[in-house]
Amino acid sequence: MPELPEVETVRRSLESHLVGKMVTGIDLLLERILKKPEPKEFCGLLTNKKITAMDRRGKYLLIRLEGNYTWVIHLRMTGQLIYTNEKMKHKHLRLAFHLNDGNWLNFIDMRTFGSMYLLPDDRLGEITCLATMGPEPLDKSFYLEELSQKLSKRRGALKAVLLDQSVVAGLGNIYVDEALFEAKIDPRREAATLKENEVAQLHKAIIKVLEKAVTNRGTTFRDYLDGAGKKGSNQQFLNVYQRSGEPCVRCGTEISKIRVGGRGTSYCSKCQG
Repeated sequence: MPELPEVETVRRSLESHLVGKMVTGIDLLLERILKKPEPKEFCGLLTNKKITAMDRRGKYLLIRLEGNYTWVIHLRMTGQLIYTNEKMKHKHLRLAFHLNDGNWLNFIDMRTFGSMYLLPDDRLGEITCLATMGPEPLDKSFYLEELSQKLSKRRGALKAVLLDQSVVAGLGNIYVDEALFEAKIDPRREAATLKENEVAQLHKAIIKVLEKAVTNRGTTFRDYLDGAGKKGSNQQFLNVYQRSGEPCVRCGTEISKIRVGGRGTSYCSKCQG
């Protein structure tokens, strides 16, 4: 699933193409992608509304529209949002949005888990995950003290706790594994047992791995592409994720693959022991 760096890269790659433009027509090939309101109303509300800004919240893309509406897009597992000068001919094309400059915004989704909403700004809380989402880790509002307080109240494995979007926004399997390696913390540790210095290391590590991934335009193993249809390059710089059986870049120990909270987890048993 695209995580914070991938969605941020999509946002940046589309911003200059979409802000100031309007959707003038919609080819709706799979109605169930549109969650709220119902498809006919969704299309009617979106058509001929100027796009005023592009934001992101966690793993959600927020396209701001005139009239205080927001078009919310969650790419889920395999969603791609690609800007082209012609409508794409792709077997997994689910929606195509015709823009008033003659270009197209294409939504491709092989597994069809993606979702879209179009709501007044004062009703965005109806999207449960947005309403309960934790702090943005690349914002100044990501305070060490708040992270420490949240972790101190959690009894589960740290890996599983960090995947909870109400703790920190935008983290998924890739960047939790990478941050825990950077911080030298075992992913199986009970969250509440972290010492003050360990939480500080983790806080710093989360910011570091996300900033690196945004600089490298995200991680592409299979489905993720930016708004221009280009792959990211961060997969070349990962330390543990998808590297099980390979030597640790720090100590040479073989990277282990285990399951924590039902999720595949890569870590170094020596560095993170």
